[in-house]
Amino acid sequence: MKGLVIRNTGSWYDVRTDDGQLLPCKVKGTFRLRGIRSTNPVAVGDWVEVGGGFITEIYDRRNYIVRRASNLSKQSHIIAANVDVAALVVTIAHPETSTTFIDRFLASAEAYRVPVAILFNKTDLYDEDQRLQAERLMQLYRPLGYTCLPLSAETGQGLDDLRALLRGKTTLFSGNSGVGKSTLLNRLVPEARAKTAAISAAHDQGQHTTTFSEMYDLQGGGCIIDTPGIRGFGTFDVGREEVSHYFREIFRIGQDCRFGNCTHTHEPGCAVQTALGNNEIAESRYRSYLSMLEDEDERKYREKF
Repeated sequence: MKGLVIRNTGSWYDVRTDDGQLLPCKVKGTFRLRGIRSTNPVAVGDWVEVGGGFITEIYDRRNYIVRRASNLSKQSHIIAANVDVAALVVTIAHPETSTTFIDRFLASAEAYRVPVAILFNKTDLYDEDQRLQAERLMQLYRPLGYTCLPLSAETGQGLDDLRALLRGKTTLFSGNSGVGKSTLLNRLVPEARAKTAAISAAHDQGQHTTTFSEMYDLQGGGCIIDTPGIRGFGTFDVGREEVSHYFREIFRIGQDCRFGNCTHTHEPGCAVQTALGNNEIAESRYRSYLSMLEDEDERKYREKF
C-alpha cells in the first residue's frame, strides 16, 4: 500500500495512505544495509510502500535537503523530501541569524535542487538599524534569485504574501531555534497548536519547542513540513572543488577564472578575487564560501554559526 510520510517521531513514522488511513509504521531493518548513509533513511515528505506495520520501500525522491548529523558521524540527516520550496525563517535580532548560517542553508539547498524563500520574521521588533539591516540583506539575496519576504507572525504583516507563495506547494519550514517558526505555523495552520517558548534572556537564543518533523495541510492547498530548530548547519559530502557551484554568483563569475580548478583563494587570474575587489561579490558571501572550504574540520558542525 502506497502512502505519504507525514510525521517522524524518531523510531516511528506516521504514513497517510492513498485511501486516507493514518498508519504508524517502523522502518524495516534492511534499509540500514543498503548503503544509505543517513541517520534517518526515511523522512517526512517521502512516498513509501507500507505493509504489516513496516515501511518496506521508499519511492524515488524528486529532491531532498540534508544537514550533517549532530553526532559528528560521517552521516547526513535528511530534513525533508519532495519539497517545492524551503522557507528559511530568519531574524535580525532576538536571536540574530548570521549570514553564514543563511549561506550554508542556501548552498545545501542549491546542492539538492531545492528552491529557497527567506522569511525575515519579527519585523515588529526591529529598531531603525535592524530594519535597515534587513533591507540590506534582502537587497543582497534578491538579485541572486532568492525570494525574500519581511513579515511578522505576531502582527500578521506579510502573511498574505506568504500564503500566496505557499499555496499549492509542499514547503519545508527551517531555521534557528527561536526565530518564530512555531508562531508562524500557528498563524498559517491554527489547528497545528505548535508549542512556543520565550527567548533565553541570558543567551538570546531560542529553545527547542518542535522535537520532531511533521506535515500540516494548508487551507487552499499545499502543506508545510515543520522541523526542529537548527543551531548549526553543516553541509554533507561536498568536496572542496564543488563548494563554489552552490554559491550562484561565485559559480557564474568563476567561469572566467584562468584555471578551471580555481579555488578562488590565491590563484592568479582569479575572476572571483577581482569581482570581490570591485564589490561585485558581497564580503559576507565570500566569507561563508571560505568557511565551507574549511569544513573538513568536523568540529565546525557543533558550532553555532
